[in-house]
Amino acid sequence: MIKVFIGYDPREAVAFSVLEHSITVRASRPVSITPLMLSQLGALMWRERHPLQSTDFSFSRFLVPHLCGYQGWAIFMDCDMLVLDDIAKLWDLADDRYAVQVVKHDHVPQEEQKFLDQPQTRYAKKNWSSVMLFNNARCTALTPEYVNTASGMELHQFHWLGSDDLIGALPHRWNHLVDYDQPASAGEISNLHYTIGGPYFDSYRDCGYADQWLQEREHMLYAMQR
Repeated sequence: MIKVFIGYDPREAVAFSVLEHSITVRASRPVSITPLMLSQLGALMWRERHPLQSTDFSFSRFLVPHLCGYQGWAIFMDCDMLVLDDIAKLWDLADDRYAVQVVKHDHVPQEEQKFLDQPQTRYAKKNWSSVMLFNNARCTALTPEYVNTASGMELHQFHWLGSDDLIGALPHRWNHLVDYDQPASAGEISNLHYTIGGPYFDSYRDCGYADQWLQEREHMLYAMQR
């Protein structure tokens, strides 16, 4: 079973649903998809919201190894994405040499704000944690206590690993940053990431690859009506 955890924020509920649909209809093997909802995490997530926290799942993503009992593998994804490929291909990239695998962007955003007037934060390893392939048994440092008390930089810059040698690289196609990365054909992209805002927000209706997201939403709605 391929385990996928998706960050959930009620302001982006439709983005979550479309991403979930895009994964399941293309998957060649059984997939278990879990929304990381604060309302369901209860006592596991008690830290107060930080002023720079743009989504409900900024920190809860790091609870994935704990939720898996520190066993096996799991995928985490931000909800503002659209998968265009078989998620089994990402799952099959799991490499026991690493504790976590990510797309290693060199991303320095220029804007000060992103969707819903949220602040845009610049830091090393920006967006690395938006898609993570966790080797759960090697992520035991991510206890609920640590996730709730560590700083944002300690978490998102992977200080909990102790060494960057434990961070493996995923192909860039699995985290294509819309309107940052150079445009590419759909065949060259496995996962679109609408990181500054997707077409589900009025202000970003004309963002790059908006047509693909809107088409996926229509396919989802049509399937639900059948």
